[in-house]
Amino acid sequence: MKWENNRQSDNIEDRRNQPGGGMFGGGAPRRVGGRGIGFGTIVIALIAGWIFGINPLTILGALGDGGELVSGPAQTVPAGSTDRPDDEMGRFVSSVLAGTEDVWTAMFQQGGAQYQQPRLVLFRGATPTACGTGQSAMGPFYCPGDQKVYIDLSFYDTLRRQLGAPGDFAQAYVIAHEVGHHVQNQMGLTEKMEQARRRVSEREYNALSVRLELQADCFAGIWAHHNHKSKAILEPGDVEEALNAAAAIGDDALQRKSQGQVVPDSFTHGTSEQRQRWFHKGLETGSVQACDTFNTRAL
Repeated sequence: MKWENNRQSDNIEDRRNQPGGGMFGGGAPRRVGGRGIGFGTIVIALIAGWIFGINPLTILGALGDGGELVSGPAQTVPAGSTDRPDDEMGRFVSSVLAGTEDVWTAMFQQGGAQYQQPRLVLFRGATPTACGTGQSAMGPFYCPGDQKVYIDLSFYDTLRRQLGAPGDFAQAYVIAHEVGHHVQNQMGLTEKMEQARRRVSEREYNALSVRLELQADCFAGIWAHHNHKSKAILEPGDVEEALNAAAAIGDDALQRKSQGQVVPDSFTHGTSEQRQRWFHKGLETGSVQACDTFNTRAL
C-alpha cells in the first residue's frame, strides 16, 4: 500500500506515553435491567471484541436480552497529545485516517451534508472512553459517545500472527471499518440500532447487527475505491490482504475454529464470504447506495 507521501490527519490523540491509561477512574461497563451478565459473558465479549475489532459494548448488547448498558462512574478523559505521531506505525494510521476524511467529506458534500470527522486515539493497555474503559483486549473499536476510534497498535501483531491476516492494507481495512461505524453514526443508524435493541429479540438483534457490520465492511471498500482513484494507493496483493482479513474474522470461520460447529442464529458480523463480498462491493462501486445492507434480502 502506498501511503508514505500522503497527507496525515490532525485528528489524532496519542495517549501512548501517558502512564496508567486505565487508571483515570471509572469502571467497567455494566448492565441494568433484563438478564444479568456474568463473568463468563464478559469474557466472551472481550474475546469477541478483540477478534472482531469492535466495541465490546455492542457485543454485550447482542448477548443480553435488552437490558440497558451503562458506564461506571464518570471518567476523566485525558486530552492527549494532538501532535502527529513520529513513529512509522503512528504515521501510517494517521495517513489512513486522513484518507477516510478526504473520502467521506466529499461523499457527504455530494449528498448535501457535512461530515463531522472522528478523532482516532492511540493508546497502550487501557484508556478511558465515553463508552467505559477501553482495553487492548477489545481490539480497535468505535465509541459513538465521544465519536472516537480507539486502537492499541499491538492489535496488528495479533492480526498478523494469530488471525493469519498480515499486510499493511489489512491493517488499513481495520481502521476504515471502524470509521465506517462513525459514518453510520453520522447517518443516524447507530441510534436506530439502539432503539431496535430495546424492542426485538436477541436473534432479531443479531441479524440486524450482521447487516450493520457488513455495511461497515462495504464502507471500508468505498474508502479504498475513492482513495485509490485519487491517490493510487493500491499495490499488487493489497486487495487480497483485505479479503483475507475479512475472511479470517467471519462468524462461521471463528465459530468453526473455536467450537467446531457453526451456529448461524448467533452470528453478529456475517460469514467470511459475506464480509469479503460486501467489502468488494464497496471497492468496486464506490457507492453508498450499493452498501444498503438493511434493505436487501440477500446478504
